[in-house]
Amino acid sequence: MSSSRKLAALAAPLIGLFVATAGDSVAVELNGAWATSADQCDKVFTREDGKLTFTDMSDVYGGGFIIDGNQLIGKFARCKVKARKDNGPNVNLVASCATDIMLSSVQFSLKELDADSIARLFPGMEDMEIRYHRCSPK
Repeated sequence: MSSSRKLAALAAPLIGLFVATAGDSVAVELNGAWATSADQCDKVFTREDGKLTFTDMSDVYGGGFIIDGNQLIGKFARCKVKARKDNGPNVNLVASCATDIMLSSVQFSLKELDADSIARLFPGMEDMEIRYHRCSPK
């Protein structure tokens, strides 16, 4: 086998791998603490024993939530993501949530605005959204 054929035989799988992965979109990175106002992060979140949690009065300052892997943590509810679908800047999540008195299944539609900003969308209510900003870790 000539050297050009050997090169072609080696290059073909690499080109195929590149073409197959070129269309894949990068998943939106959601891990971290998210507050409705970047200026209020210190009033919404705190660290206790090295763990990120909510301040006692976090809801007064707009509130927020924490995403840690497949866990969504709010001040009064804790959710586990059961399904996730990324579609470019849009992310649809289905989560099983628990409060002190109730279990429920909740669908979240999020849109990445930039690396540190997302909007929660409410399907069927086109003009309604809540914007959240990523808080830097303390």
